[in-house]
Amino acid sequence: MSTSSRVAVGPITAPEWLREAVRAGGCEVVDYANADGLVWGDPRGADAFGEIMREHQHFSWVQLPFAGIENYVPHLDDRRVWTSGKGVYAEPVAELCMAFLLGGLRHVIGYSRVDEWTVDHGRYLLGGNIVIVGGGGITTSLIRMLQGFNTNITVVRRHDTPIAGAQRVVTQSKLHDVLPQADAVVLACALTPETTGLIAARELAMMKNDAWLVNVGRGRLIVTDDLVAALRERRIGGATLDVTDPEPLPKEHPLWALDNCLITPHIGNTRAMAVPLLTERVTANCRLFAAGQPLLGVVDTALGY
Repeated sequence: MSTSSRVAVGPITAPEWLREAVRAGGCEVVDYANADGLVWGDPRGADAFGEIMREHQHFSWVQLPFAGIENYVPHLDDRRVWTSGKGVYAEPVAELCMAFLLGGLRHVIGYSRVDEWTVDHGRYLLGGNIVIVGGGGITTSLIRMLQGFNTNITVVRRHDTPIAGAQRVVTQSKLHDVLPQADAVVLACALTPETTGLIAARELAMMKNDAWLVNVGRGRLIVTDDLVAALRERRIGGATLDVTDPEPLPKEHPLWALDNCLITPHIGNTRAMAVPLLTERVTANCRLFAAGQPLLGVVDTALGY
């Protein structure tokens, strides 16, 4: 076996299935000192990761576990190839978006909060104007799932390159132009300095009073206090959040008490979903790494995702 196919798995507490995924890709699992590549298995262990990277400068490839790698951005460099989990979890997260959209627009979430027969509420997802912020795998999967609903889809992303199935693609500078027409706004973008606080009081004021906000990206895409105010005053229809700021959301946080807000504990992909999907990505990248071929999910170090 060539030295280019020796891979370390970290941290030491990383699950055994991750090591098996490396072996399935034709690579030998070795210690940090003897490895040419590193597969990191702790999405929140950025500090420990930084120590490993400072001690071992020789890795030519690093695989990170999540699509969102904002905690690891300070460690990125141009001396090696970095890959992440981007695209790996697109299908389950997009499926959750569909549940959020239907639950919000059809008022299923509102009905779940009452204990008596009420007047009818809700409206179609069919034919709705959906704004999706982000142009990655989640967006691609969600657009496909929305096709049967005859929705009018606008994608907001860093550049305006067309996306199959979307009626319009605009840059982030046009966000304010598209918010007023949206029946629902889905946040599925990476957290960067440019997207932090993307939805704040000004943006919420631009949305229709029955529009729903869906966040499956990162909590800090939204200014939480501004969202609480908009929901309390019913200036938008509601919000469905799989991610929050802070996260985990404290038990006493005001968002929990709002009947027009549904919060799930960052389960766009549960462990049961994530393990086989990440296993497949790690195995595929190890196979490509051993063969000296281009890897999947390569991180743009300048953009941080």
